[in-house]
Formats: sequence, C-alpha cells, structure tokens
Amino acid sequence: MSQIEVLTVTDTGRRRRWTEAEKVRIVEESYAAPRMASATARRHGISRSLLTRWRREAREGLLSSDQDQVRFAPVTVTNSEPVHPPTDERRPADTCRVEIALPNGRRLMVDAAVDAPVLARLIQVLDRA
Repeated sequence: MSQIEVLTVTDTGRRRRWTEAEKVRIVEESYAAPRMASATARRHGISRSLLTRWRREAREGLLSSDQDQVRFAPVTVTNSEPVHPPTDERRPADTCRVEIALPNGRRLMVDAAVDAPVLARLIQVLDRA
C-alpha cells in the first residue's frame, strides 16, 4: 500500500490585515519628525513602499479613520433673518450661504458651493473644539 501525505495551509504567511485606524495611526507616526518614515516602517515590520502607499492614500483622502468619515447629521431648515458680520458688510444677493449649528453650540456659516470634504473637515475641527 502507498503512503499518502496530506498538506494543509495553517499559516497565512507574512501577510497581515491592517485596519484603517491602524494605518492612519502609523501614517501619522511617520510624519512625527523628519526622516521618520523608514524608522516607522521598520518598527511596525512593514516595507517602506507600503508605508509610502498608505501616506499617498492618506493625502488623496482614500485612507481615513472612523473619526474622519462623513456621517449624516440632523438638519433643520428655518426662515430666519441671515446673520451678517458686525461691519454690516453685505454679500452679493446671488451668493447662497448655509449656517450649520453644531451640537456643541458652535455655528458655522459657509457658501452653499463649498466642497464636501472641506466642509466635513471644518465640522470635525469645530466639533472637537
């Protein structure tokens, strides 16, 4: 009778799965000081090219932690008089403005044509303050 050996894969190899939050944390660490990218990559056991790719994705907005993700927020539309700067500097009538009241009591007024990523970042900063 011949002998048969069964081989199974029990190890996933060096490939690891990194969560978005872990990637963001490593990328932020790599920007901590000049020339820290290589040292950061070595410390976490990843290649310099992988860290470079994560950094590029972060710059392009493709890599974000859960805190950075845009979420829905409750909105109330009111018919109130617009608030103008104290200098009574009026904006042209054709410019549409949006006022956003945040849960922490702060208010943000922006042009209606503001880019969504810019608006999300502004709201995030003001919400933390």
